[in-house]
This record gives sequence, C-alpha cells and structure tokens, in this order.
Amino acid sequence: MNKRIIINPVTRIEGHAKISIYLDDQGEVADARFHVTEFRGFEKFCEGRPFWEMPGITARICGICPISHLLASVKAGDRLLAVQIPPAAEKLRRLMNLAQIIQSHALSFFHLSSPDLLLGWESDPSQRNVFGVMAAEPELARGGIRLRQFGQAVIEQLGGRKIHPAWAVPGGVRSSLSLVGREQIRQQLPEAKKTILETLTLFKQLLAGLQEEAHIFGNFSSLFIGLVGPDGTWEHYDGCLRVVDSGGNIIADRLNPANYQDFIGEAVQPDSYLKSPYYKPLGYPDQTQHCRLENGLYRVGPLARLNICDRIGTPLAEAELPNFRQMSNSSFFYHYARLIEILTCIERIEMALDDPDLQSDHLRARADVNQLEAVGVGEAPRGTLLHHYKIDKTGLLTYVNLIIATGQNNLAMNRTVAQIARHYIHGPNIPEPMLNRIEAGIRAFDPCLSCSTHRAGMMPLHIQLISADGQVLDECCR
Repeated sequence: MNKRIIINPVTRIEGHAKISIYLDDQGEVADARFHVTEFRGFEKFCEGRPFWEMPGITARICGICPISHLLASVKAGDRLLAVQIPPAAEKLRRLMNLAQIIQSHALSFFHLSSPDLLLGWESDPSQRNVFGVMAAEPELARGGIRLRQFGQAVIEQLGGRKIHPAWAVPGGVRSSLSLVGREQIRQQLPEAKKTILETLTLFKQLLAGLQEEAHIFGNFSSLFIGLVGPDGTWEHYDGCLRVVDSGGNIIADRLNPANYQDFIGEAVQPDSYLKSPYYKPLGYPDQTQHCRLENGLYRVGPLARLNICDRIGTPLAEAELPNFRQMSNSSFFYHYARLIEILTCIERIEMALDDPDLQSDHLRARADVNQLEAVGVGEAPRGTLLHHYKIDKTGLLTYVNLIIATGQNNLAMNRTVAQIARHYIHGPNIPEPMLNRIEAGIRAFDPCLSCSTHRAGMMPLHIQLISADGQVLDECCR
C-alpha cells in the first residue's frame, strides 16, 4: 500500500511549511513535495497603492534581505519614471547590494549551515547550532559574526540603518557615502578578507569527509539562470539574463528581464502557496522523470551565478572558480559558492571605495509617471529577483507580480528532498539521521523558511509514516 511521511512544521521566519514524502508499495520513495502553507498576499494588498511606496512596503517582505526587494522595487520605479539615474546613484546602490550579499551569505553559512559541516550531521541536536560552533571553533564563530557585522555596517553607513533603510528611491538614492563612513569601511576590510580566505581554506579541507552529502544533496541535471554583465562577467545589480545547462552550455543569452514572461512560466500548485517558476521553452518539468534535463526546471542563486558567468572579475575570487566548477552541479555546493561570492563582494567593495562619485551630491533624477508598466530586476543573495508593476496614469498600482528566488528554486528543492529521502528511506521505519539531512538539503538553498534553523538548538519536526488505511506505522518528534 502507498504510504506518506509528513514533516510538519518546517519553521521559517516568514511562516510555516511542511514536507510530504511519498512511498510506493515496496516502501521506496516515489516523490517528495515541499508545501508552503501560509498565504501572505503582498502582490494583492499592494494593488491601489502609489508605486512610490513600494520600496518601503516590499522591503518588509524579508528582514534578512530587505535591500534586495528595496533595489528591485526602485529599479522598477526608475523605469516607470523613464529616467536614467545618475552614475553616482548606481554606484552607491551597487555598493549596498554587495554589502547585502555579504551579510546574508555570512548568516547562512556561519549561523545556519556550519554546525552541520563542523560538528557532524548526527551530532547531538542540542549542540548542533551556532552556540555549539562557538564552543568548538570560537575563532571561526567570532569571524562569522564579525563578517556579517561588516556587511551590515556598510549598509548602515549608506542608508542610516542596518535593516529597512529608507534610502533608495525611484530615480536614485537619498544620500552619498561620507568620508568618515568610507574610512570606517576601509578599516574593516582586512579583517573581513582574512576571515573569508581562512573559511574557504577550511571548507575545502572539510570536503574530503562530505563526499556522500555532496553526491546526494540535489545532485541532478538542471538549468541555471541569473544575470551576467555585457561581457559575461559575474553580475549582481544589472545586466541581462543567461540560461546555462549543467554541462556549462549556454542555452539562451542576453535575455531582457523586462520580457521575462516570454521565457519564465509560473505554475501554481494546489498544495502550496509558493509558486513554481520554470523555463518556458522546455516546458513544465515532469516530476516523475527524476533525472531528465529535457524540462524547464532551473536553479538560481550563488550556485547558478558562478555557473553562468564567464569570469568573476576580481583576482582572489577568480582563482577559486576553476576548482569550484569541477564540482558545481550538486546543490550542496551552494555553500562553496556563497563563500566565493563573499570574497568577490569584499574585493569589489575594496576596489570601489576610492571612486569620488561615492561622495557626489548629484544622486537623483526627478520625473513624473512616463510609463505604465515596468520590471525591476536584481540578484538577491538567494537568486534572481523580479518586481513587475503596472500602474494607472496617477501612479496607483493595478498589478503586482513578484518572482522571488525561493520560488524559483521550489522545484529544485522538491527534487533535492526526494533525492535525500531515497537515499535513507527503505521501508516503514524512519532513520534518525534523515531528519537533519532533509533540513540540511533545504538549507543548502538558503530559502527564507530556513532562517530559524539551529537558532534555538533544534528545528521542530514531527514526522509520521502513515499507511494507506490511515495507520501510523512510525513516528518521530524533535
């Protein structure tokens, strides 16, 4: 008889989710589904609001990466005004986004994922958290905390506050970087660079003992999508979209994000409030075909960005790219990609600090409504983010569509959970190590739902193995 394992709840800062794992008659895993069970409704309740308010409203979607929504929203606003923002404003926005990537990636790696990597997947859950890392590796833990503080400090120097700064606006930004702020950032750069270089060395040393996880944590063929610069260089703020397959072949290039509806479809599933975007030219993925490339399943985020770019553009990060690309198909290597991107961002901030435009007072282009529809795009830490707005002649929103990275990785997360479950579940009993490994498979993508993982020492899980007639065959709580 067919059976189902339910993980409920999977906690996250923005709501709740659950996982269903379906077993066939032989007790083997047939499929897995990732369900987002809370409806937030940003797209609908923003309708009727002035588009000028959208940067402040949509930044509240996430407390970890508000800068990403802020910048995507103001870029859509730029296009509604039909203005070219001053060069200084773009450089300052870029600087803030680099800092955003640093602080978010540092949180993901050091606070949420390093306990698994350093302490072991089957270590005591009461110790497998950031406090356990502080006890076992105090210097590494301190370095991770300081690295995140560095990213937040840059954001604060630019926007006046670490979270939800009311700084970027349609047409530009409100203020430049002060000379005092510039020197404070410069003083913190050596420590930040030292921390990330040491962490990269440590991660590569740990890989020898993590081969099983690297092999089963989302190791499948897919497409990768993200922004690249005009010459194919790694990009985080602007540019065109590129689509690459798992073999590194460019499937499509120089795609205009404003035309995303031509190549990105959005499926709605009855068991989840999270949409499932897919690459239209190859069609919606057949989830019964677990390893086929001939479908529109794709991944976004740091793993994708490093797979699609021709080069990174900074010397130290560039030196890491060949080694990364030897192992970059598995979702496990999102961790490696995050570390390389942190290094990239630190190098780019260092290179940008002496630009006199950062102290310019020409920061904003002013205009009224000139377009009734626009798309803003940028690279959030978790992947490509699109804000699509339609307005009336008075500037009131009539349509809002947000395509977020967590949604774009939804199909890949489903497949990753199924792959991990197939490796560990063979029959009616639930092996305890499976619990943390499923969590870790989700954490590799760093979706918003994993933000609370490890924070209090454990992730609350309740798994039941239920037969077709409703009998509970096995149960685990943690």
